[in-house]
Amino acid sequence: MAASGYLPPVGPLTANRRPVRCAAERQALFSRIAPVYDNLNDLLSLGHHRIWKRMAVSWSGAKEGDNVLDLCCGSGDLAFLLSEEVGPNGGVIGLDFSKEQLSLASSRQHLCSKACYNNIKWVEGNALDLPFSDCHFDAVTMGYGLRNVIDKRKAMEEIYRILKPGSKASVLDFNKSTNTLLASIEEWMLDNIVVPVASGYGLAEEYKYLKTSIQEFLTGKELEELGMEVGFTNAKHYEIGGLMGNLVSTRQMRFLIFICFLVWQFLRIMSPGSMKLAL
Repeated sequence: MAASGYLPPVGPLTANRRPVRCAAERQALFSRIAPVYDNLNDLLSLGHHRIWKRMAVSWSGAKEGDNVLDLCCGSGDLAFLLSEEVGPNGGVIGLDFSKEQLSLASSRQHLCSKACYNNIKWVEGNALDLPFSDCHFDAVTMGYGLRNVIDKRKAMEEIYRILKPGSKASVLDFNKSTNTLLASIEEWMLDNIVVPVASGYGLAEEYKYLKTSIQEFLTGKELEELGMEVGFTNAKHYEIGGLMGNLVSTRQMRFLIFICFLVWQFLRIMSPGSMKLAL
């Protein structure tokens, strides 16, 4: 699971605890679990979460020199991978609502020796009200965050708004399978592997909520429909081993915008300064 990959409930550990519904409760919860979350990711996925995240970054289309966003970045796994893709001439912003998760991400950044990681900035913010202008990013990733936001449609609308035309959003999360067998296997793993392992960290009750959050999530088809409804011209959900899924949504460059872009490129090339350089 990713650094911000699940949404457990918060408050006293009681059998009758209600599900987390409030954004403030979610924020407090993620801050509380931050110190042990990365270790649990490795244990519970047997390290496979690193492969899934690389796939998500690949699907985002991020390339050298791009300006990209990792939304609900947690402790920064996807942001670091994006940094390697865009290089020192690009820029990465990792946004999360948990100060503690961002603090861990920043600490990891300072401990790593890769020069490209200097292009990462960490921002505390709300996925439903992003502090960025329209058409700002060349790519957006979101690892295990969409399932946990209060308003999934609003989150997708915000992602669409801040993406440049022609760019992609790559959203990785648990797969809510419509296959009865796969759904049963997933539930068995959560009950018999995930929760017992989490209990060793004192988080058994928190991880019991994971099954509920997946049951309340959208299926791959529903995610594709949501992507199209908010404005993306293409939205495709890919199942990863049945248990994970990745939604790839493309904001196409509209014809008029494309024509304006070509005109701008032509004028830039034909400007007096460019002509002088050519001579």
